[in-house]
Amino acid sequence: MNWDVIKGNWKQAKGKLKEQWGKLTDDDLDVISGKRDQLIGRLQERYGYTRDKAEKEVNDFDKRNAA
Repeated sequence: MNWDVIKGNWKQAKGKLKEQWGKLTDDDLDVISGKRDQLIGRLQERYGYTRDKAEKEVNDFDKRNAA
């Protein structure tokens, strides 16, 4: 999924992100607000991922949700 598209359709994207990473709160998603780097940071905080692991997770999410 292209991050420009995600920003434009943030309400829809929030649902998919919440399905994928249930530990993300609504407040987390409000802070992320379509920003890829913010998502990576929140995944590191909530799941204890390394930066590389969080980036891989987001890349895999992108591939699965490509439009």
